[in-house]
Amino acid sequence: MTIDSNIVIAYLAGEESTSKQLSLWKEEGRPLFLSTIAEAEVLGFPDFTSGEREDTARFMTEQFVSMVCERAIAYRAGVLRGTINIKLPDALIAATALVTGTPLVTRNVKDFKNISGLEVISL
Repeated sequence: MTIDSNIVIAYLAGEESTSKQLSLWKEEGRPLFLSTIAEAEVLGFPDFTSGEREDTARFMTEQFVSMVCERAIAYRAGVLRGTINIKLPDALIAATALVTGTPLVTRNVKDFKNISGLEVISL
């Protein structure tokens, strides 16, 4: 599963349904991938104290498999940007899901619905 930043934010906000589903996937042994782009989006929350930001970074390191924007992901994101109207961060996150062959878990289904071959799970 590739996790979008809005899912991490929902988890951090204490949303029980999000927490339960992520826990279930982990129990099932499914890897939970998190693009470094999504990590940056989460850590960019302006109201974090420095301690909260550090705690959040540690949480993401412990709970998710960090996916660096490598060349294959960058290429796939570039192709997406060249063929559909999508913002660069969303293209990179979608490309991460496509390259890892995992569904994208998000609350932002509308921005990803036109991507061929991408399974999107709304949570």
